[in-house]
Amino acid sequence: MAADAAEAVEMRGALMRLRRTTGLPVAFGGLFEPGRRQVRISVLSGTATAALSALAVSSGNGLGGKAVALARPCAVTDYSSSRQISHEYDVAVATEGLCSVLAVPVVVRRRVRGVLYGALRTARPLGDRTLAAAVQAARDLEQALVVRDEARSLLAAVQAPDAVSGAAWEEVREAHGALRALAPRVEDPALRAELLRACGRLARAASPEPAGATAAPVPGLAAREVDVLACVAAGATNAAAAERLGLRPETVKSYLRSAMRKLGAHTRTEAVVAARRAGLLP
Repeated sequence: MAADAAEAVEMRGALMRLRRTTGLPVAFGGLFEPGRRQVRISVLSGTATAALSALAVSSGNGLGGKAVALARPCAVTDYSSSRQISHEYDVAVATEGLCSVLAVPVVVRRRVRGVLYGALRTARPLGDRTLAAAVQAARDLEQALVVRDEARSLLAAVQAPDAVSGAAWEEVREAHGALRALAPRVEDPALRAELLRACGRLARAASPEPAGATAAPVPGLAAREVDVLACVAAGATNAAAAERLGLRPETVKSYLRSAMRKLGAHTRTEAVVAARRAGLLP
């Protein structure tokens, strides 16, 4: 799936969640296009016209541009008469018949990547609860974009593993562990599967077998056992691994003991080394 198509899927899901959790009948949004300084409205949900489709929103202009410039949510009760915003996009907004509108920036690693909008066709104040729900929808999208960015980085490392060494390779291993920990919390099953495939490919690429070698049987570790080992490989204690994975420390210990038994290891370090040799960890 191409990056822009995948991001459109994530955007559509975020807008559906925004409508569902806020009760707002209209939602739309877009991301910054590569090499451009404008957010292009690319996904519409609940709209009656195509007036907003492909609208290019510049930083500082209109409600969305204000949210981008300030990197914080903004809302107006009556868009067309509001003195809090500029009015470059009044025609498109009026054609769609929108009055109360909120805009939430999508911020990934301190950089605004896009905007989510929600709107009513009547002039009614949008309360804190509605705004909080819209912000959460944006946070979900931010997480999905982070995962996709990291997955692309991992795949790039897989395609050229020889270019990664030393401290850089340790960073890749840290990213691998973080993504393994994040994967179970990703709601989209396709994205979760894509992420785990990228992790698996990186782990296998990190331990290529010598030419002519006979492949050793790979221990059948459970996904959570690999997750725990990934945390241990990154230097995490059992308590830190438990916090990262959303598990109890006793559960982490149980997974670690089970993984060690399957790998024939007597220590945590031996287990990590064995998992790397088996192509389970980078």
